[in-house]
Amino acid sequence: MVPLSVLDLVPVGAGSTARAALATSTALVRLAEELGFLRYWVAEHHAMPGIASSAPAVLVAHLAAATERIRVGSGGVMLPNHQPLVVAEQFGTLDALHPGRIDLGIGRAPGTDQRTARALRRGSAALGADEFPEQLAELVSYFRGDGPVRAIPAEGQAPAVWLLGSSGYSAQVAGLLGLPFAFAHHFSSENTLPALELYRRTFRPSDVLDEPYALIAAAVLCAPTDAEARRLALPSAWQFLQLRQGRPGPVPTPETAAAYAYTAEERRFVDDRLAGQVIGSPETVRAGVTELVERTGVDELMVVTSTHGGADRLRSYRLLADAVRPAAPRPLATPTSATAGAA
Repeated sequence: MVPLSVLDLVPVGAGSTARAALATSTALVRLAEELGFLRYWVAEHHAMPGIASSAPAVLVAHLAAATERIRVGSGGVMLPNHQPLVVAEQFGTLDALHPGRIDLGIGRAPGTDQRTARALRRGSAALGADEFPEQLAELVSYFRGDGPVRAIPAEGQAPAVWLLGSSGYSAQVAGLLGLPFAFAHHFSSENTLPALELYRRTFRPSDVLDEPYALIAAAVLCAPTDAEARRLALPSAWQFLQLRQGRPGPVPTPETAAAYAYTAEERRFVDDRLAGQVIGSPETVRAGVTELVERTGVDELMVVTSTHGGADRLRSYRLLADAVRPAAPRPLATPTSATAGAA
């Protein structure tokens, strides 16, 4: 088995609060460290009632302070939403506070609607794909110390830089720069194998990596029985259906999701959504995770689990770790000036 990690969207259940969701995340990162998970990432989403992870740098600081060994980072910071200098200062500070434990995962999509994106960027134009390499180069130059201005305390710090993606674009950029690559299998499973193949084919050795290193983020939910796991997984699929229909909201209860009057088209959507996940008892999940890792050939599996109740999420990760037993990681170097300059 490969190393296991956690991607936390900080889901907010219906009838609950962001405070409760964040408290669950604090308990989960401590549990993940105890169980031997390698890293713990938080996502960046805005204007979504069911997700409380809108400020990755703030949350990373809290989670890193609540633990001792596990790597903590962003999965990821959406670069179009921020000035590179600000990101460099934030993660330079984090790396100075928690040396050797901070990951800076970077994405090129805003991850939100255009109105919210404009509010984040104070009305500036959205960052296009052609501008992303330039913005990334500026970001890493601040850590190297030769950016447009001096970024203190980013200068001289070295958070591990990852590129995130759900298509081939970031896969190719990560390969050309010799950076580790994280693919969003949990919402773009049809693109997983082509993106990984492109990353490996275009990979160039760097001071960070001698050979490709890829992880995928996959939706996994483990419960004592297959039936219980599917009952707990349905609310997240229903929530995603509502999001696609322009009605974002919190994670509903299993009872609400089960009682919903699905149209035939909605039922197909939900069934397809669940089919792309690893859901079931420990035995079922062990088989599903093993098949997924073997099929993709990834170096690491990052698990995202969304349930209405926090206790069900914590139990799922415990059962997963018992069933699969995380492996030791292959060491990664930290970014250096030579690699950063390649951007």
